[in-house]
Amino acid sequence: MALEEYKRKRRFSETPEPPPKLEKSKGHRFVVQRHRATRLHYDFRLEMEGVLKSWAVPKGPSLNPGDKRLAMQVEDHPVSYFDFEGIIPEGNYGAGTVMVWDVGAWEPLSPVPVNGEYVPGTEAEAAAMIKKGDLKFRLHGQRLNGDYALIHMKARRPGSKGNEWLMIKKADKYVDEKFDIEKYDKSVLSGQTMAQIAGDEGSAEWQSSKKASRGGVKAAWLADTMAKLDKKKRKIQSRTTEGTEEHRERTKADLLIPSQKRSETRVVSRTAPSSVISVTSVVKNLRGAIKRPIPTAIQPMLASIAEEPFDNPNWLFEIKWDGYRVVSFIENGAVRMVSRNQNDLGPRYPELRELPKLVNAKSAILDGEVVVLDEQGRPSFSLMQQRTGIRAHGRQTASRSDLPILYYVFDLIYLDGYDLRRVALDDRKRMLRQILPAGEMVRYSDHQAGQGVALFQAAKQKGLEGILAKKCNSCYEERRSREWLKIKITQTVDCVIGGYTDPEGARQYFGSLALGLYNDKKQLIHVGNAGTGFNQAMLKQIWGVLKEIETKKSPFTGPVDAKNVHWVKPERVAEVKFSEWTHETSEGGLKLRAPVFLGLREDKNPEDCTFKGQTEEVVTT
Repeated sequence: MALEEYKRKRRFSETPEPPPKLEKSKGHRFVVQRHRATRLHYDFRLEMEGVLKSWAVPKGPSLNPGDKRLAMQVEDHPVSYFDFEGIIPEGNYGAGTVMVWDVGAWEPLSPVPVNGEYVPGTEAEAAAMIKKGDLKFRLHGQRLNGDYALIHMKARRPGSKGNEWLMIKKADKYVDEKFDIEKYDKSVLSGQTMAQIAGDEGSAEWQSSKKASRGGVKAAWLADTMAKLDKKKRKIQSRTTEGTEEHRERTKADLLIPSQKRSETRVVSRTAPSSVISVTSVVKNLRGAIKRPIPTAIQPMLASIAEEPFDNPNWLFEIKWDGYRVVSFIENGAVRMVSRNQNDLGPRYPELRELPKLVNAKSAILDGEVVVLDEQGRPSFSLMQQRTGIRAHGRQTASRSDLPILYYVFDLIYLDGYDLRRVALDDRKRMLRQILPAGEMVRYSDHQAGQGVALFQAAKQKGLEGILAKKCNSCYEERRSREWLKIKITQTVDCVIGGYTDPEGARQYFGSLALGLYNDKKQLIHVGNAGTGFNQAMLKQIWGVLKEIETKKSPFTGPVDAKNVHWVKPERVAEVKFSEWTHETSEGGLKLRAPVFLGLREDKNPEDCTFKGQTEEVVTT
């Protein structure tokens, strides 16, 4: 691959990455860069032919021959990229943190063995092996050593780009069958962790001379609703006997602590003061808790879609907060906050730098949603957008730092040396309530056990987005799961913007947005046009954003039901609400009925806007 592809994907006025300049090679070097972008992965690069031949390895290279690592070949990078370490700003290709994980020299191995052993070869042989799809080489690095092979896989899956390879460690004296890449968490160049490179610890980006607003608006309606539901639940429970299955399960799930520890169980009751919590003694007895170092990355658990609310004593129900998902890593008095795409959110929410002081734990991973409340105490995505501002090319514009944020925390993934992903949800939430004191900026996201219909009706009356249903015994799965369900009052979907139409009548800037979703072949399919939901200021601002990414070629595959469309590169995501999916014709396919624009989503990648999960059948309970 030439550097044209590298150049096409980047705006060098906005990214610190080196320009696409062909340079003289400095030898056969290799580098492995740990890259937290949409997903955490490792970029493996070999210096040859004046560029860095590159593969993205999701799980990273290994010293264990049993680990056959998938390696996706990507565009060639310039030689000057060899020691790049830093932050690629949001809005740019590959946005995220980059760390130099390993460096060293490499040598191609001749494809023809001598006396049964592979011997050093030439660069010409290496180029021929890459073309053939079977590259053998030897590494001399600080962490990786010995013989490897990169094997090109024949594309079998639909939509494959044909860039799938396997990276395999060969059997030699450097084999380590217990190799754990997570043990090596610091740069071989700077000695910094990913968090330090991202500026999470001691960065000037965190500093602010303006104190965070703590006033906010208390959601009194929510407290009243929860109180009424609790009262109703107590009445129902008073009619049941001690011998019911629900009571037996609650007794058995009393943190699952042996009887000799029963005195410690009292410290996790709702009324117990946080000062008497013995966190370690309690968490280590939770069924499923595993003692291990704090994970460096978490893919947030996602909910599947359900159409109707329901009551079930084995489920708990929460308000669906309409904001941005934030996973917080607390360690050594500092916090690192990332989005669902693993982007650094520290500079965006500087007031949450105080989070370690507000949580009763030495180390923890929290999962929650950052929101801005309106004057009625309801989460408002529109206000959240005003807080963060619409972004053009990674530059924040028109942000309103005067709008106070709230961090509603609904799950606890790790606590003081123990991984809780295999612990039942009701136990995780019980522990979360104890380590999270009441406050204005950070709040525990409460729930109702068994009563989904009543909470859904209360949320509907208050004009909220919907509720979440979660199985009480569900583990934390780093994927979309049917153990968690989202029940929306108004259906919403995130779509890729592929174009805009000319305005009509007295309207200015544009008429509607042409929207699309990716199918399983990675083709962008038109699903409708959103022409409502804008005010004059939004029309002007969004038009300015889209003008910068205009293109002459349609990004859609297939027909587009719109006239006078100005095509744009599929780089922006819009959230829209709609009444239902309609199947127009066999040619037109699925379409959104009455889509209304809600806002641009800066926390979503266009590649994630797919049909999968959007039109599935009703989830039953």
